[in-house]
Amino acid sequence: MFEHEVNPENIKKAAFVVAIPSYNEADSIAFPVQQADKGIQSFFGNMKSVIINCDNNSNDGTKEIFLGIRTHTPKIYISTEPGIKGKGNNLRNLFQKIVDLDANGVVVVDADLKSITPKWIKHLGEPLFQDFGYVAPLYVRHKYDGTITNSIAYPLTRSLYGRRVRQPIGGDFGFCGKLAQTYLQTATWSDTVANFGIDIWMTTIAMNEDIPICQAFMGRPKIHRAKDPGSDLGPMFRQVVGTIFNMMIKFYPFWSNVRWSKPTSIFGFGLGETEMPPPVKVHKEILFQKFHEGFSNCGRIWEKVLQKETVAKLQEIREMDRDRFDFPTHLWINVLIDFAIAYRDELCTEDELLDSLIPIYLSKTLSYVMKTERISIREAEEFIEEECVQFEGTKSLLIQRWNKKTSA
Repeated sequence: MFEHEVNPENIKKAAFVVAIPSYNEADSIAFPVQQADKGIQSFFGNMKSVIINCDNNSNDGTKEIFLGIRTHTPKIYISTEPGIKGKGNNLRNLFQKIVDLDANGVVVVDADLKSITPKWIKHLGEPLFQDFGYVAPLYVRHKYDGTITNSIAYPLTRSLYGRRVRQPIGGDFGFCGKLAQTYLQTATWSDTVANFGIDIWMTTIAMNEDIPICQAFMGRPKIHRAKDPGSDLGPMFRQVVGTIFNMMIKFYPFWSNVRWSKPTSIFGFGLGETEMPPPVKVHKEILFQKFHEGFSNCGRIWEKVLQKETVAKLQEIREMDRDRFDFPTHLWINVLIDFAIAYRDELCTEDELLDSLIPIYLSKTLSYVMKTERISIREAEEFIEEECVQFEGTKSLLIQRWNKKTSA
Protein backbone atom coordinates (compact mmCIF):
# COMPACT_ATOMS: atom_id res chain seq x y z
CA MET A 1 0.00 0.00 0.00
CA PHE A 2 1.29 3.47 -0.96
CA GLU A 3 2.32 5.76 1.93
CA HIS A 4 3.17 9.36 1.11
CA GLU A 5 4.91 9.82 4.47
CA VAL A 6 6.23 7.62 7.25
CA ASN A 7 7.21 9.58 10.36
CA PRO A 8 7.83 7.00 13.11
CA GLU A 9 8.72 9.56 15.81
CA ASN A 10 6.04 12.05 14.76
CA ILE A 11 8.53 14.87 14.19
CA LYS A 12 6.70 18.20 13.81
CA LYS A 13 9.58 20.70 13.98
CA ALA A 14 13.30 20.54 13.16
CA ALA A 15 15.99 23.19 12.89
CA PHE A 16 18.34 21.13 10.71
CA VAL A 17 17.57 18.56 8.01
CA VAL A 18 19.72 16.20 5.97
CA ALA A 19 17.82 14.96 2.91
CA ILE A 20 18.64 12.08 0.59
CA PRO A 21 16.68 11.89 -2.68
CA SER A 22 16.40 8.40 -4.14
CA TYR A 23 14.91 6.04 -6.66
CA ASN A 24 15.71 2.34 -6.26
CA GLU A 25 18.80 2.91 -4.08
CA ALA A 26 18.31 0.00 -1.65
CA ASP A 27 21.87 -1.20 -2.31
CA SER A 28 23.53 2.16 -1.60
CA ILE A 29 21.42 4.37 0.68
CA ALA A 30 22.59 2.90 4.01
CA PHE A 31 26.09 4.38 3.84
CA PRO A 32 25.11 8.04 3.26
CA VAL A 33 22.41 7.73 5.95
CA GLN A 34 24.95 6.42 8.49
CA GLN A 35 27.46 9.15 7.61
CA ALA A 36 24.75 11.81 7.80
CA ASP A 37 23.75 10.58 11.25
CA LYS A 38 27.37 10.75 12.46
CA GLY A 39 27.73 14.24 10.98
CA ILE A 40 24.59 15.47 12.71
CA GLN A 41 25.60 14.00 16.06
CA SER A 42 29.17 15.36 15.84
CA PHE A 43 28.51 18.86 14.51
CA PHE A 44 24.82 19.68 15.02
CA GLY A 45 24.14 17.73 18.21
CA ASN A 46 22.63 20.77 19.93
CA MET A 47 19.96 21.19 17.24
CA LYS A 48 16.71 19.35 16.72
CA SER A 49 17.49 17.46 13.53
CA VAL A 50 15.98 14.89 11.19
CA ILE A 51 17.11 12.77 8.23
CA ILE A 52 14.61 12.69 5.36
CA ASN A 53 14.55 10.22 2.50
CA CYS A 54 12.58 11.83 -0.34
CA ASP A 55 11.90 8.93 -2.66
CA ASN A 56 10.19 8.10 -5.97
CA ASN A 57 8.12 5.25 -4.50
CA SER A 58 10.98 2.80 -5.10
CA ASN A 59 10.00 -0.82 -5.59
CA ASP A 60 13.36 -2.33 -4.52
CA GLY A 61 12.95 -1.89 -0.76
CA THR A 62 14.65 1.53 -0.45
CA LYS A 63 12.01 2.68 2.05
CA GLU A 64 12.38 -0.41 4.23
CA ILE A 65 16.18 -0.22 4.19
CA PHE A 66 16.11 3.49 5.05
CA LEU A 67 13.66 3.15 7.93
CA GLY A 68 15.47 0.07 9.26
CA ILE A 69 18.88 1.73 9.61
CA ARG A 70 19.74 2.35 13.27
CA THR A 71 20.42 6.05 13.80
CA HIS A 72 20.50 8.47 16.72
CA THR A 73 18.76 11.05 14.53
CA PRO A 74 15.01 10.63 13.83
CA LYS A 75 14.06 9.77 10.26
CA ILE A 76 11.17 10.64 7.97
CA TYR A 77 10.33 8.94 4.67
CA ILE A 78 8.33 10.85 2.05
CA SER A 79 7.45 9.71 -1.47
CA THR A 80 6.01 10.93 -4.73
CA GLU A 81 2.77 9.35 -5.92
CA PRO A 82 3.06 6.00 -7.77
CA GLY A 83 4.26 6.60 -11.32
CA ILE A 84 5.70 10.04 -10.54
CA LYS A 85 9.47 9.95 -11.02
CA GLY A 86 12.26 12.54 -11.09
CA LYS A 87 14.71 14.02 -8.62
CA GLY A 88 13.02 17.40 -8.95
CA ASN A 89 9.69 15.96 -7.87
CA ASN A 90 11.43 14.41 -4.86
CA LEU A 91 12.88 17.78 -3.89
CA ARG A 92 9.58 19.57 -4.40
CA ASN A 93 8.14 17.25 -1.75
CA LEU A 94 11.14 18.12 0.39
CA PHE A 95 10.63 21.89 -0.01
CA GLN A 96 7.09 21.56 1.35
CA LYS A 97 8.30 19.41 4.24
CA ILE A 98 10.99 21.97 5.10
CA VAL A 99 8.32 24.68 5.27
CA ASP A 100 6.13 22.44 7.44
CA LEU A 101 9.04 21.65 9.79
CA ASP A 102 10.07 25.33 9.88
CA ALA A 103 13.68 24.21 9.35
CA ASN A 104 16.52 26.74 9.26
CA GLY A 105 19.12 24.73 7.35
CA VAL A 106 18.94 21.85 4.87
CA VAL A 107 21.70 19.66 3.44
CA VAL A 108 21.02 17.38 0.45
CA VAL A 109 23.36 14.51 -0.49
CA ASP A 110 23.15 11.90 -3.24
CA ALA A 111 22.02 8.38 -2.31
CA ASP A 112 24.80 6.69 -4.32
CA LEU A 113 27.71 8.47 -2.59
CA LYS A 114 30.61 6.24 -1.65
CA SER A 115 32.99 8.97 -0.43
CA ILE A 116 30.75 10.93 1.95
CA THR A 117 32.10 11.49 5.48
CA PRO A 118 30.49 13.15 8.53
CA LYS A 119 32.47 16.29 7.68
CA TRP A 120 30.52 16.65 4.46
CA ILE A 121 27.46 17.42 6.58
CA LYS A 122 29.51 19.95 8.54
CA HIS A 123 30.90 21.70 5.46
CA LEU A 124 27.54 21.91 3.67
CA GLY A 125 25.56 22.78 6.80
CA GLU A 126 27.63 25.18 8.91
CA PRO A 127 27.64 28.08 6.40
CA LEU A 128 23.83 28.10 6.56
CA PHE A 129 24.14 29.27 10.17
CA GLN A 130 26.77 31.88 9.25
CA ASP A 131 24.72 34.14 6.97
CA PHE A 132 24.94 32.08 3.77
CA GLY A 133 21.70 30.97 2.10
CA TYR A 134 23.00 28.53 -0.50
CA VAL A 135 26.04 26.22 -0.33
CA ALA A 136 27.43 24.54 -3.44
CA PRO A 137 29.94 21.69 -3.16
CA LEU A 138 33.57 22.00 -4.18
CA TYR A 139 35.33 18.69 -4.53
CA VAL A 140 38.10 17.35 -6.69
CA ARG A 141 36.57 15.35 -9.53
CA HIS A 142 38.33 13.41 -12.21
CA LYS A 143 38.83 15.62 -15.26
CA TYR A 144 36.38 13.45 -17.25
CA ASP A 145 33.73 13.17 -14.53
CA GLY A 146 31.09 15.85 -15.02
CA THR A 147 31.72 16.95 -18.61
CA ILE A 148 28.29 18.60 -18.87
CA THR A 149 29.38 20.75 -15.94
CA ASN A 150 32.81 21.47 -17.44
CA SER A 151 31.61 22.36 -20.95
CA ILE A 152 28.16 23.85 -20.39
CA ALA A 153 26.79 24.35 -16.87
CA TYR A 154 29.82 25.99 -15.24
CA PRO A 155 31.02 28.32 -18.04
CA LEU A 156 27.50 29.36 -19.07
CA THR A 157 26.22 29.94 -15.53
CA ARG A 158 29.37 31.85 -14.62
CA SER A 159 29.25 34.13 -17.68
CA LEU A 160 25.48 34.67 -17.49
CA TYR A 161 24.99 35.40 -13.81
CA GLY A 162 28.45 36.54 -12.75
CA ARG A 163 29.10 34.00 -9.99
CA ARG A 164 31.92 31.44 -10.07
CA VAL A 165 30.22 28.35 -8.71
CA ARG A 166 32.32 25.43 -9.93
CA GLN A 167 29.72 22.70 -9.35
CA PRO A 168 26.31 24.25 -10.12
CA ILE A 169 24.88 20.73 -10.67
CA GLY A 170 26.98 18.96 -8.04
CA GLY A 171 24.10 16.98 -6.50
CA ASP A 172 25.20 17.69 -2.91
CA PHE A 173 24.37 21.14 -1.51
CA GLY A 174 22.87 23.14 1.32
CA PHE A 175 20.15 25.80 1.41
CA CYS A 176 18.39 27.86 4.05
CA GLY A 177 14.82 27.15 5.07
CA LYS A 178 13.53 30.44 3.66
CA LEU A 179 14.79 29.45 0.20
CA ALA A 180 12.49 26.41 0.27
CA GLN A 181 9.51 28.78 0.27
CA THR A 182 11.02 30.69 -2.66
CA TYR A 183 11.44 27.46 -4.61
CA LEU A 184 7.80 26.53 -3.99
CA GLN A 185 6.49 29.92 -5.10
CA THR A 186 8.55 30.52 -8.25
CA ALA A 187 6.79 30.47 -11.60
CA THR A 188 9.73 28.76 -13.35
CA TRP A 189 8.87 25.14 -12.52
CA SER A 190 8.79 22.81 -15.55
CA ASP A 191 8.95 19.15 -16.53
CA THR A 192 12.74 19.38 -16.97
CA VAL A 193 13.12 20.87 -13.48
CA ALA A 194 10.99 18.02 -12.11
CA ASN A 195 13.75 15.65 -13.23
CA PHE A 196 17.51 16.24 -13.61
CA GLY A 197 17.13 19.97 -14.22
CA ILE A 198 16.53 20.54 -10.51
CA ASP A 199 20.14 21.19 -9.41
CA ILE A 200 20.93 23.90 -11.97
CA TRP A 201 17.47 25.41 -11.37
CA MET A 202 18.08 25.70 -7.63
CA THR A 203 21.53 27.24 -8.14
CA THR A 204 20.29 29.70 -10.77
CA ILE A 205 17.36 30.87 -8.65
CA ALA A 206 19.68 31.41 -5.67
CA MET A 207 21.89 33.60 -7.87
CA ASN A 208 18.97 35.60 -9.26
CA GLU A 209 17.40 36.07 -5.82
CA ASP A 210 20.70 37.57 -4.64
CA ILE A 211 21.05 34.87 -1.98
CA PRO A 212 24.48 34.86 -0.26
CA ILE A 213 26.28 31.89 -1.84
CA CYS A 214 29.42 30.02 -0.84
CA GLN A 215 31.20 26.87 -1.93
CA ALA A 216 32.06 24.19 0.61
CA PHE A 217 35.33 22.36 0.08
CA MET A 218 34.51 18.75 0.78
CA GLY A 219 38.03 17.44 1.46
CA ARG A 220 37.49 14.25 -0.54
CA PRO A 221 36.66 13.60 -4.17
CA LYS A 222 33.11 12.76 -5.12
CA ILE A 223 33.00 9.00 -5.66
CA HIS A 224 29.70 7.75 -7.01
CA ARG A 225 28.42 5.98 -10.11
CA ALA A 226 30.53 7.94 -12.58
CA LYS A 227 29.64 7.53 -16.25
CA ASP A 228 31.56 7.53 -19.50
CA PRO A 229 30.86 10.97 -21.11
CA GLY A 230 30.01 9.20 -24.38
CA SER A 231 27.15 7.17 -22.95
CA ASP A 232 24.13 7.48 -20.65
CA LEU A 233 23.31 11.01 -21.84
CA GLY A 234 19.81 11.26 -23.31
CA PRO A 235 17.26 12.52 -20.78
CA MET A 236 19.76 14.02 -18.34
CA PHE A 237 21.41 16.14 -21.04
CA ARG A 238 18.06 17.39 -22.33
CA GLN A 239 16.80 18.20 -18.84
CA VAL A 240 19.91 20.03 -17.63
CA VAL A 241 20.59 22.00 -20.82
CA GLY A 242 16.89 22.64 -21.41
CA THR A 243 16.60 24.10 -17.91
CA ILE A 244 19.65 26.34 -18.49
CA PHE A 245 18.17 27.67 -21.74
CA ASN A 246 14.74 28.15 -20.19
CA MET A 247 16.23 30.09 -17.27
CA MET A 248 18.09 32.29 -19.78
CA ILE A 249 14.70 33.34 -21.15
CA LYS A 250 13.17 33.94 -17.71
CA PHE A 251 16.12 35.83 -16.27
CA TYR A 252 17.25 37.88 -19.27
CA PRO A 253 16.68 41.20 -17.43
CA PHE A 254 19.20 40.03 -14.80
CA TRP A 255 21.95 38.46 -16.88
CA SER A 256 21.90 41.05 -19.65
CA ASN A 257 23.27 43.56 -17.13
CA VAL A 258 26.06 41.28 -15.85
CA ARG A 259 29.43 41.83 -17.51
CA TRP A 260 32.08 39.85 -15.59
CA SER A 261 32.07 37.21 -12.88
CA LYS A 262 33.29 37.49 -9.32
CA PRO A 263 34.74 34.80 -7.05
CA THR A 264 32.52 32.90 -4.64
CA SER A 265 33.64 32.36 -1.04
CA ILE A 266 35.05 28.95 -0.16
CA PHE A 267 34.15 27.46 3.21
CA GLY A 268 36.52 24.79 4.46
CA PHE A 269 40.22 24.19 4.41
CA GLY A 270 41.12 25.32 0.90
CA LEU A 271 42.65 23.57 -2.05
CA GLY A 272 45.80 22.06 -0.60
CA GLU A 273 46.78 18.39 -0.73
CA THR A 274 43.73 16.34 -1.60
CA GLU A 275 42.85 12.75 -2.20
CA MET A 276 42.71 11.95 -5.91
CA PRO A 277 39.46 10.66 -7.47
CA PRO A 278 39.25 7.33 -9.27
CA PRO A 279 39.75 7.40 -13.05
CA VAL A 280 36.88 7.76 -15.50
CA LYS A 281 37.28 5.77 -18.70
CA VAL A 282 36.51 7.59 -21.94
CA HIS A 283 35.95 5.82 -25.27
CA LYS A 284 37.35 8.39 -27.71
CA GLU A 285 36.37 6.36 -30.77
CA ILE A 286 32.70 6.42 -29.70
CA LEU A 287 32.79 10.21 -29.24
CA PHE A 288 34.37 10.59 -32.69
CA GLN A 289 31.86 8.24 -34.29
CA LYS A 290 28.80 9.90 -32.73
CA PHE A 291 29.96 13.32 -33.96
CA HIS A 292 30.19 11.98 -37.52
CA GLU A 293 26.79 10.31 -37.22
CA GLY A 294 25.36 13.70 -36.23
CA PHE A 295 25.78 15.04 -39.77
CA SER A 296 23.32 12.51 -41.17
CA ASN A 297 21.03 12.41 -38.13
CA CYS A 298 20.98 16.11 -37.23
CA GLY A 299 22.35 18.00 -40.27
CA ARG A 300 18.92 19.37 -41.22
CA ILE A 301 18.45 20.87 -37.76
CA TRP A 302 22.00 22.26 -37.64
CA GLU A 303 21.41 24.14 -40.90
CA LYS A 304 18.21 25.56 -39.46
CA VAL A 305 19.67 26.56 -36.10
CA LEU A 306 23.31 27.46 -36.66
CA GLN A 307 24.89 30.35 -38.55
CA LYS A 308 26.26 29.42 -41.97
CA GLU A 309 29.84 30.08 -40.83
CA THR A 310 29.38 27.69 -37.92
CA VAL A 311 28.00 24.92 -40.14
CA ALA A 312 30.96 25.40 -42.49
CA LYS A 313 33.38 25.15 -39.57
CA LEU A 314 31.74 21.91 -38.38
CA GLN A 315 32.24 20.51 -41.87
CA GLU A 316 35.95 21.42 -41.64
CA ILE A 317 36.26 19.64 -38.29
CA ARG A 318 34.51 16.63 -39.80
CA GLU A 319 37.49 16.16 -42.13
CA MET A 320 40.00 15.96 -39.24
CA ASP A 321 41.64 12.68 -38.27
CA ARG A 322 40.77 11.56 -34.77
CA ASP A 323 44.39 11.83 -33.63
CA ARG A 324 44.47 15.55 -34.56
CA PHE A 325 40.92 16.35 -33.56
CA ASP A 326 40.31 19.89 -32.26
CA PHE A 327 37.11 21.78 -31.47
CA PRO A 328 37.91 25.47 -30.76
CA THR A 329 36.34 27.13 -27.73
CA HIS A 330 35.06 30.12 -29.72
CA LEU A 331 33.17 27.76 -32.05
CA TRP A 332 31.60 25.99 -29.06
CA ILE A 333 30.47 29.34 -27.65
CA ASN A 334 28.86 30.24 -30.99
CA VAL A 335 27.09 26.88 -31.08
CA LEU A 336 25.64 27.38 -27.57
CA ILE A 337 24.50 30.93 -28.40
CA ASP A 338 22.71 29.71 -31.54
CA PHE A 339 21.07 26.81 -29.71
CA ALA A 340 19.92 29.03 -26.82
CA ILE A 341 18.28 31.45 -29.27
CA ALA A 342 16.75 28.58 -31.25
CA TYR A 343 15.35 27.18 -28.00
CA ARG A 344 13.83 30.54 -27.13
CA ASP A 345 12.37 31.01 -30.63
CA GLU A 346 11.07 27.40 -30.74
CA LEU A 347 12.67 26.67 -34.11
CA CYS A 348 12.25 22.91 -33.40
CA THR A 349 10.61 20.81 -30.76
CA GLU A 350 12.54 20.94 -27.48
CA ASP A 351 13.65 17.28 -27.55
CA GLU A 352 14.60 17.43 -31.22
CA LEU A 353 16.68 20.56 -30.70
CA LEU A 354 18.51 19.36 -27.59
CA ASP A 355 19.13 15.88 -29.00
CA SER A 356 20.76 17.50 -32.03
CA LEU A 357 23.17 19.36 -29.75
CA ILE A 358 24.50 16.08 -28.27
CA PRO A 359 26.78 15.07 -31.18
CA ILE A 360 28.38 18.52 -31.17
CA TYR A 361 28.79 18.39 -27.40
CA LEU A 362 30.44 14.98 -27.73
CA SER A 363 32.89 16.38 -30.27
CA LYS A 364 33.71 19.22 -27.85
CA THR A 365 34.22 16.59 -25.16
CA LEU A 366 36.55 14.62 -27.42
CA SER A 367 38.59 17.75 -28.07
CA TYR A 368 38.82 18.42 -24.32
CA VAL A 369 39.98 14.84 -23.71
CA MET A 370 42.62 15.11 -26.43
CA LYS A 371 43.97 18.37 -24.97
CA THR A 372 44.01 17.23 -21.34
CA GLU A 373 44.79 13.50 -21.33
CA ARG A 374 48.49 14.05 -20.61
CA ILE A 375 48.11 16.76 -17.98
CA SER A 376 47.14 16.72 -14.30
CA ILE A 377 43.69 17.37 -12.83
CA ARG A 378 44.91 20.77 -11.60
CA GLU A 379 46.17 21.70 -15.07
CA ALA A 380 42.88 20.54 -16.59
CA GLU A 381 41.11 22.88 -14.15
CA GLU A 382 43.27 25.75 -15.40
CA PHE A 383 42.27 24.86 -18.95
CA ILE A 384 38.57 25.05 -17.99
CA GLU A 385 39.12 28.38 -16.23
CA GLU A 386 40.70 29.79 -19.40
CA GLU A 387 37.67 28.65 -21.41
CA CYS A 388 35.39 30.39 -18.90
CA VAL A 389 37.27 33.64 -19.47
CA GLN A 390 36.56 33.26 -23.20
CA PHE A 391 32.86 32.74 -22.42
CA GLU A 392 32.83 35.95 -20.38
CA GLY A 393 34.77 37.80 -23.07
CA THR A 394 32.07 37.02 -25.65
CA LYS A 395 29.13 37.97 -23.41
CA SER A 396 28.57 41.12 -25.50
CA LEU A 397 28.21 38.92 -28.60
CA LEU A 398 25.53 36.85 -26.87
CA ILE A 399 23.61 39.99 -25.85
CA GLN A 400 23.94 41.50 -29.32
CA ARG A 401 22.63 38.39 -31.08
CA TRP A 402 19.91 37.82 -28.47
CA ASN A 403 18.61 41.38 -28.92
CA LYS A 404 18.91 41.24 -32.71
CA LYS A 405 16.76 38.13 -32.83
CA THR A 406 14.27 39.75 -30.47
CA SER A 407 13.84 42.83 -32.66
CA ALA A 408 13.61 40.64 -35.78
